Order: sequence, then C-alpha cells, then structure tokens
Amino acid sequence: MRLIMLDTETTGLSPLNGDRMVEIGAIEVLNRKVLSGEKHVFHHYINPERNIPAEVVRIHGIDNAKVKDKPTFKEIAQEFLNFIEGATLVIHNASFDLGFIMNELRLHGFKNIQNMQVIDTLAFARKKHPHQKNNLDALCDRYGIERGHRELHGALLDSELLAEVYLGMTGGRQFSLGMDMPSQPASSFVQLPEQSRGRDEKAETANIMKRNKLPIADHELEAHHSMLQRIHKESGGQTIWHLPERA
Repeated sequence: MRLIMLDTETTGLSPLNGDRMVEIGAIEVLNRKVLSGEKHVFHHYINPERNIPAEVVRIHGIDNAKVKDKPTFKEIAQEFLNFIEGATLVIHNASFDLGFIMNELRLHGFKNIQNMQVIDTLAFARKKHPHQKNNLDALCDRYGIERGHRELHGALLDSELLAEVYLGMTGGRQFSLGMDMPSQPASSFVQLPEQSRGRDEKAETANIMKRNKLPIADHELEAHHSMLQRIHKESGGQTIWHLPERA
C-alpha cells in the first residue's frame, strides 16, 4: 500500500474563519519503507494571502516575510493532487489538516478529494493508548523516536516523524496485518459548507417545526384578518391567498 504522510502549518485554527495554510509537507511510504528524494517528497511554503498572527509564528516560526514571495496554494494545487493520487493519506488529527486542504481545493475550483482513503493516527493512538498524551511529541517519546532536532513545528519534519510513529504503532518495519490502522474516506472527517448546508437547514427547520404553537388572542386574530382584507382590496383583488389553487 502506498501511503503519504502529510502535515500542514496554518495561520490559525479554522479555515471557515479565513485561516489559510502556510506550509505543507508530505512523504511517501511504500512497503513500509520511508522513501527519500525529490520524487517521493512534496514540500512547499505557501503564501496565505493574509497576515500570519504573531502568536502563531511563535509555534511554527513562519512569518509574513518568509512566505511573501512563495507560491499560493492555487499555484501548487495540481502538483499536490498529482503527488497524492492513488495513495492513502496518513495524518495526525486528520480533520484539522483535511479541513484546510479541502477548503483550499474548493476555493480555487480544483477537484475534491472527499473519496480518498485517510488514516487518522491520532484516533488510532487514542484507542491504543487511552488516557495518555497522544500528540506527536508524546508518541515519539513512547516509541523511542529521536526528535531532538525539533524545536518548532514544521510540516515536513512532522511528516517524517509521523512516518516513524506510524511504523512504530503498526509493528515496525515488518508488516503486521493485525496491527494495521483502519482508513476512511476524507469526507468522513470533513464536511465543507456546500456539503453540510442542506443538512443544517433541515435540522434548523426540524427544530422550528417542533416548537409549540404560540397562543394568539382573539383581538390579534381579528386585526390580522382586517389587514388581509385591506391589502386584498387595495391590490384590486389580486392577493395570492384569494387566487384559485392550480393543480
């Protein structure tokens, strides 16, 4: 199975609030071997076309000056889609990174990846190590993976660490079917606005329909009918509630 270990860095926590990606890193793993070289690694710093807050810069070290002359996601999107085609994505906290990636693809009119298979190592780690820390640093320590060179978060470095964590949690370099992680379609992790809007509207309508009827006083009802009659008269008898129903 061809796997792509993937990580992103962003301007904040929510693409729906206007946050964008500033870095994306991905590494290919084939037959449980982490591959190297330009053909097997995808890495770009990205111009987010917006300001990067100082509090976020302190986390990943990527400031406005560093990405000012870098390509936008639109400019690298097709290259990214070509790189991941036919693979299963492996992401730590998949809903976060997929939310940004799928939102960017939607914004710029590229094909969606909602049917791609995705493995969420965070979900797997929580089941395997309940009631323990399961962030990437904690998992590296638990599986004896060297991370001393990691002072700041970085998408490419985190993808490399994620590859080692994935192999560690699934039996090491020797494949073990019983230890493999389940995958799900990307759509099960992320619902974009277009995909969820109809469902949300139905839910809102259902809640409205469940409300108790408001009591109406007799004088209010009489005033209402009086207003309807006045509107009907002033419209020359053209109000729609007096027109015959059509089949």
